[in-house]
Amino acid sequence: MMYITKKHLPRRTFLRGMGVTLALPLLDSMLPAQTPLSKTAAVPKSRFLGIYVPHGATMDKWTPTQDGTGFELSESLKPLEKLRDRVNVFSNLAHPLAGGVGSDAGADHARSAAVFLSGAHPEKGSVHAGMTLDQLLAEHIGQDTPLPSIELAIEEVGLNCGSGYGCAYYNTISWRTATLPLPMENSPQVVFERLFGDGSNAAQRLARKKQDSSILDSVTDKVARLQSRLDPSDRVRLTEYLDDIREIERRIQKAAQQSANELNVPEAPVGIPEAFEDHIKLMWDLLVLAYRAEITRIATMMYARDTSGATYPASGVRDGFHTASHHSNVRANMDKFALINRYHVQVLAYLLEKMRATPDGDGNLLDHAAVLYGSSMSNGNQHDHDPLPIVVAGGVSGQLKGGRHLSSPAHTPMSNLMLALLDKMGVHLDKFGDSTAMLEV
Repeated sequence: MMYITKKHLPRRTFLRGMGVTLALPLLDSMLPAQTPLSKTAAVPKSRFLGIYVPHGATMDKWTPTQDGTGFELSESLKPLEKLRDRVNVFSNLAHPLAGGVGSDAGADHARSAAVFLSGAHPEKGSVHAGMTLDQLLAEHIGQDTPLPSIELAIEEVGLNCGSGYGCAYYNTISWRTATLPLPMENSPQVVFERLFGDGSNAAQRLARKKQDSSILDSVTDKVARLQSRLDPSDRVRLTEYLDDIREIERRIQKAAQQSANELNVPEAPVGIPEAFEDHIKLMWDLLVLAYRAEITRIATMMYARDTSGATYPASGVRDGFHTASHHSNVRANMDKFALINRYHVQVLAYLLEKMRATPDGDGNLLDHAAVLYGSSMSNGNQHDHDPLPIVVAGGVSGQLKGGRHLSSPAHTPMSNLMLALLDKMGVHLDKFGDSTAMLEV
């Protein structure tokens, strides 16, 4: 029996302009007519995002009091209420190797970021940790995308590192090998050009920043020709996608203008919003575009570096992030730090809601994703690494059901959870990091 075909487009269709290669989202025109999506080569693949937040949490305002389904979200997790059917909270997980072993033991910040997605022991006096979860996934499900992975951050690279520790431990959560840390990018302008532009070096990127025309302007004629070939529903979907790109361009240009107008302070990097919330939402919007067009399936994000003094006035707290985490176990100070925790979760909710609202094949991006959010630290005042504040959102293409609080036996390695996520995303291993068994999720 022959398939009835539509006006068929290849899944990897691009619009090319001067210095621009623009990938397209999944359109109906990319599928054979009357063919179930699951039977085509265009079936959406799972995406992964690992989000690191340093300094731990006020755990009694983070951890739900009931296990299983039907539990009440804690005060810090309340911003996820509308998404609870796609959210799992994990309790009693630990990262003991963040505190060192043997003569190298000790609770500190230095190893926390490097341990988060590796479950390995970052060695003092050298730069040696372990291959991270995201890079394993990039090897297995990211090699047929333009970018196997993308590494994002909000803060610039820091040079204030712990005595005897490599600065890489503070500045990235992504390691391609045990000795190869990957740099995190905090400029939306650079990320935008990596996704859609042709600026492969600093000189080319600088030239593009000086251009008045937008990326979309350079492919206008090609968009018009493509639109004429599409069905009405695909024209609407493509228009929405291009409108999202245009809006992000506008916000990046606005951020650049704001930076240029700040004459009384040192020149800021072009295109980086001053406010944390504006900055991270712009990064989230870029990431959703990248996921939507399958420019990449694998990403990581650092909200901040360990010992960061960033402030979050929108949380209602004006103390520096690291300072607030050292609350001396005073109730009023712990409650204040919990407001920062809640605010960070609120910013996560923005991303998850946008992913859920973004169509992807037979569902949406959140249906097909695993978003791992949390910290390698528990009570920041003690610098302990057990129990950790951990959330996983997304359906992993039908492999993970949500709406649960899953409490493990005390001191269960977080690597057990990562081993389970790898398995659900098609990477089957006997061990990962310091895992002792695969967590049942």
